Amino acid sequence: MILHDLIDYPTLRVIWWLLLGVLLIAFAVMDGFDLGTAMLLPFAARTDLERRVVINSVGPVWEGNQVWLILGGGAIFAAWPPLYAVSFSGFYLAMFAILFALILRPVGFKYRSKRESATWRSAWDWALFIGGLVPALVMGVAVGNVLQGVPFHFGSDLRIYYDGTTLFELLNPFGLLCGLLSVAMLVMHGANWLMLKTEGSIATRSRTYGSLAALITIALFAIGGLWLWLGIDGYRITSAVVTAGPSNPLGKTAEHGAGIWFGNYATHSWMMIAPALGFIGALASLGFLRAHREIAALLSSALSILGIISTVGLSMFPFILPSSVDPKSSLTVWDASSSHLTLFIMLVVTVIFVPLIALYTGWVYRVLWGKVDEAAIRDGSGHAY
Repeated sequence: MILHDLIDYPTLRVIWWLLLGVLLIAFAVMDGFDLGTAMLLPFAARTDLERRVVINSVGPVWEGNQVWLILGGGAIFAAWPPLYAVSFSGFYLAMFAILFALILRPVGFKYRSKRESATWRSAWDWALFIGGLVPALVMGVAVGNVLQGVPFHFGSDLRIYYDGTTLFELLNPFGLLCGLLSVAMLVMHGANWLMLKTEGSIATRSRTYGSLAALITIALFAIGGLWLWLGIDGYRITSAVVTAGPSNPLGKTAEHGAGIWFGNYATHSWMMIAPALGFIGALASLGFLRAHREIAALLSSALSILGIISTVGLSMFPFILPSSVDPKSSLTVWDASSSHLTLFIMLVVTVIFVPLIALYTGWVYRVLWGKVDEAAIRDGSGHAY
């Protein structure tokens, strides 16, 4: 028996669909509080010293948290090549905006305190704010557009054609609602992080902003679900489903119609756990914030992120990237993956190295456990920013 035959092709495809979701959720949870903290920087902290406290609360960990973004991008590239090709070309300008904003973060962290000028430091504070807001907003907008279908199609030679026009067509009402949901969700998470890592006025303000963000998250998630049910077409395969066939999106037929994205929940009622976690996590975060339960609040907002992102993935399965102009060109779990051998080799590597990354990350957070206070910033004991 060939080694990679130990796991059949359809199972490997589902495993890599799950792993892609795990990596994206890990990025949203781990780097999400960094983005949320950056968005709260001009508001939760009023003085220069307070803003240095906020920056140093994420300063030692934000770079390590971005490893999940790199792993997610690598997984898309290696496990789902057509998805990588379509998304990185069709969403090129959106991704450029995200990268530009992410680049502001290391520059802002390094340069902000290099000069004593209040104007200089304020400018970098707002640059860090943009570095948190733009990725959170644009990633949410992208998810909203994926749910509606992306304007691309395949030619008979499987060449990809993107039929969209400009970045602004992505900024449609439903896409913007999803973007605002993403912003509120990560502000909630960032506020919980600041509650855990700071004290005094910063923690008090963070509690207020986090509570408001939790309420907005609940409201926007509910509105988005209702909108998706009543006004956004979903997609489904109408031909025989070949789970072990070659990766050729044109080998199927598909259609779109109202309410289809809710079909999986009708067929598999256990999937309702995902949206329930989205609501329960945000509600629990609100309650724990008011009760000054910092760790529980942070874990609750992470649970809400898990539920909200999982809701999208479970709603769409087996679709990964539907096409709004040619439904049969839509990419699914069954026709957009790499080969059986490639997926198996990647799985072996992932099983070895991802636990090591997780263990190292856990060790780092254990070493850096504790609050960042103003006294430590004044005397420079272990704080770089």
